[in-house]
Amino acid sequence: KSHKELLIPYKPCHVKTNVMFLKTHKTASSTVLNIMFRFAERYNLTVALPADQLVHLGYPKTFLAHFVEEFEAIGQNYNIMCNHLRFNPSEVKKVMAANTFYFSILRNPIRLLESSYVYYKDTVPAFRISKDVNEFLASPMKYYHLADYKKNMYARNIMWFDFGYDNNAEDNKKYIQAVLKEIEQNFHLILISDYFDESMIFLKHTLCWDLDDVIYFKLNSRSQDTVQTLTPKSEERIKVWCSLDWKLYLHFNQSFWRRIEETIGLKELEKEVNRLRTRQKELMDTCLSDQEAVGKDDIKNKAFLPFQSGDANILGYNLKQDLDNMTLRTCQKMVMPELQYTSYLYTVQHPHKKRKILPLPLTKFQEKT
Repeated sequence: KSHKELLIPYKPCHVKTNVMFLKTHKTASSTVLNIMFRFAERYNLTVALPADQLVHLGYPKTFLAHFVEEFEAIGQNYNIMCNHLRFNPSEVKKVMAANTFYFSILRNPIRLLESSYVYYKDTVPAFRISKDVNEFLASPMKYYHLADYKKNMYARNIMWFDFGYDNNAEDNKKYIQAVLKEIEQNFHLILISDYFDESMIFLKHTLCWDLDDVIYFKLNSRSQDTVQTLTPKSEERIKVWCSLDWKLYLHFNQSFWRRIEETIGLKELEKEVNRLRTRQKELMDTCLSDQEAVGKDDIKNKAFLPFQSGDANILGYNLKQDLDNMTLRTCQKMVMPELQYTSYLYTVQHPHKKRKILPLPLTKFQEKT
């Protein structure tokens, strides 16, 4: 293998600035969104933002081009698209340039379902009436009714749904093979959130970005005390209950590692992951007063309070006092939650439009930016 690695010629590469990220649910995708937004600002790129008062691109409806602000005027001249949408390739192609790079991220469905359960406890009918995640998994069909499919997609095969497919489809080998093939044709890269740092290095390599472009602080994560422990039986049940997601995950987890070995190599990957973590730690030391994420009640500046949902306590950050202006700006962007950042970019890109009204207590933020 080492012999083979020497033979790969060094190719200078060009920074890719036309990028579409399919933001999936409960997969560390809010952290990726923050990376995309900061990148867009660094290169002064146009982001396909949700129109009017929408905070995502029409989700859970199947995406249509007019869900993007000023699509009629701007046409196919957007560089970045990364807010939540339900994938619909023909409509996305109307918005994004022909040479756009498409990527997304998947997560182990076992971890994913538990996270969904806690986060969407109040909104998903199937979750609301069960006591906890293990009780739900013991007999999901007792709680999960197809008639509620518009709200219940978070309870079953949510990744399959986000990619635009029927999350209640039958698990049929031919069908699954066809969908996997289609996803491979539509997307250049599928990352794995269980290996987030490795994914960021792979993304950086593939897009020719700098290390600082993929540095992140973990966003939209929750406190440990709101994590429910799955029994081994429940874990096995998830593989069956969410078998479409399970097969999707297994397939792309395999190709993720195969492609890393073919391109970067595991040794180089490890080196770069360590560099990323060192740089991340430096930035945390520079920016944060607590060196780590804090619970919602401990966030001092409510402008940086992430949206709270279900039984989850969504963590955020406190910045150090007395940072110089430039450092403060960098740090603020690193910790800015999804809704606030979307709204801020919207105001910058569409100054003549009515500002987005965010769910309370986030509205105060509007006056500050």
